[in-house]
Amino acid sequence: MELIRKGKVREVYADGDDVILVASDRVSVYDVVLPTPVPDKGAILTQISLWWFRQFADLVPNHVINEDVPEEWKGRAVRCKRLEIVPVECIVRGYLAGGGLESYRESGSVSGVAFPPGLVEADRLPQPVFTPSTKADEGHDEYISIEEIAKDLGEETTNRLRDLSLTIYERGAEIARERGVLIADTKFEFGTDADGVLTLADEVLTPDSSRFWKASEYEPGRGQWSYDKQFVRDWSSTLTDWDRTYPGPEIPADVVAETRARYIEIYEQLTGETWV
Repeated sequence: MELIRKGKVREVYADGDDVILVASDRVSVYDVVLPTPVPDKGAILTQISLWWFRQFADLVPNHVINEDVPEEWKGRAVRCKRLEIVPVECIVRGYLAGGGLESYRESGSVSGVAFPPGLVEADRLPQPVFTPSTKADEGHDEYISIEEIAKDLGEETTNRLRDLSLTIYERGAEIARERGVLIADTKFEFGTDADGVLTLADEVLTPDSSRFWKASEYEPGRGQWSYDKQFVRDWSSTLTDWDRTYPGPEIPADVVAETRARYIEIYEQLTGETWV
């Protein structure tokens, strides 16, 4: 098989008319891949995505064909349809955090969407908001307005991306809330298949693509207890000798262990299944 793309966490291989998407145990923060893997991370991401794809099957087609992949990748890879990927990160925010919080503090808006004044970190927004960004192969993504997307993709496709992203997020947030989890924000990726049908791709509502907060400990005005890689971000932000550029620092064993434990916990919390 031919390696056609290697991202920060995933590799994509061509296999005849299909592609195989393989999730590694690599961790990236601030767009830098750190040298220390988190055991089982790739498998957890893959299995959470598969679970969510099933929850959304009636809302939008997805790229998954099956899990018929080489033995060495079993559990952490899926066979998928080839898609023409839409060059937009479809971000939805239900709460104010991360880059959205930074943008709000600077301008009172994110991706051209004005937020109410006086919000504090982790505040729940009046309603979920679509705040897309560019999709950069290298460097940092940049927020982009829906009007700018429409110039490239047309209004119909742009509106469809927005509406699908919000619909998927809202259902996912409701399912998660019933399980004691708040989905603060997330990003989706879409592509078009051979018939031009807009299709959900890549990963969906994983601890790498989303912020998951423990509902029982939620309190606006501060950072939240997270089931995601925010734990690694928080650790890396304490380092005084790293400027967030390559090469990244080794992750200490205790941070690796806690990150793995949180990934397993969110898998079990959402799916109701035991990780083995």
